[in-house]
Amino acid sequence: MTKSPSFLTLENFRLECGTVLPTARLAYQTYGELADDQSNAILYPTSYGAQHWDIDWLIRSDSILDPSRWFIIIANMFGNGLSTSPSNSKDCGGSEQGFWFSHLDNIRAQEQLLREVFQIEHLALIYGWSMGAQQAYHWGVLYRDRVARIAALCGTARTTDHNIVFLQSLRTALTADPTWNGKRFEAPPERGYKAFARIYASWAASQRFYREGIYYKLGYTSLEDYLLRAWEAYYKQRDPHNLLAMIDTWLRCDVSNNSIYQGDYKKAMGAIKAKTLVMPSTTDLYFTPEDCAAEADLIPQAKYLPIPSIWGHRAGNPYQNPQDENFIRVAIQQLLTE
Repeated sequence: MTKSPSFLTLENFRLECGTVLPTARLAYQTYGELADDQSNAILYPTSYGAQHWDIDWLIRSDSILDPSRWFIIIANMFGNGLSTSPSNSKDCGGSEQGFWFSHLDNIRAQEQLLREVFQIEHLALIYGWSMGAQQAYHWGVLYRDRVARIAALCGTARTTDHNIVFLQSLRTALTADPTWNGKRFEAPPERGYKAFARIYASWAASQRFYREGIYYKLGYTSLEDYLLRAWEAYYKQRDPHNLLAMIDTWLRCDVSNNSIYQGDYKKAMGAIKAKTLVMPSTTDLYFTPEDCAAEADLIPQAKYLPIPSIWGHRAGNPYQNPQDENFIRVAIQQLLTE
């Protein structure tokens, strides 16, 4: 049975875009028990489109994060439909109205959660995949004395121009639906969902993944069946305004875009004190190995360890792929014992 999240209420929460939310809510779920000395805390932020129950499959004693040893907190990022989002708050507009969430907003809320609810001052690890990795880097840069280790899987600390083109294609496809009135969707964007899902699927896995027909091994009867049931059906579960909100967060990802570093990206990356494991997929088309390797070179205590996989971006969330899961599990166990 799916476990309902807990919530932290944030009063008069000022967002980086300038909007003050009278009441914001951060949804979270915990796994395991916090040690008396609070030394076993792991923060695990959500990725694009995901809610905590979509990504907690790896929290098992025989998988990547062991809840019998670690206390793991999954924090649902703003815009994902559980935490404050356009779908559940009338105070949330869209970028057309000058409203957006940033990762700075996300980690400020997460820091308040750790401090006020759990009295956690230091994290043994922040583990993130994709947009979760973006949040992990923000923690390493902005709370540099409070994070011992970072595991950044298939994500970068700053959104590249190439990635921006991909994100704009998703946004354009969704808002090209006739139900979009320039500010909101007046009905479910059926055509938009279809186009959105196919663009996402084309980038999410490698060319070899499709060439070898891996989707047949996953139980799909054809390429179209895979696109319909694995991609379109998944994103139709999400409110389209939330999908846009999370894109707008991703578009603005830059660890140096704050009052501390004032746009000095190299200085921000060089400020990370945590032992950092940079784990791209060798076939990721969103966050390429070259982009991730360049960032690893800027981090003082970084180890660059690409996942050798044909699953593309999805290698970083291998719930259907035991080989990549085991590769990540071994690497995380080693990181946690260092």
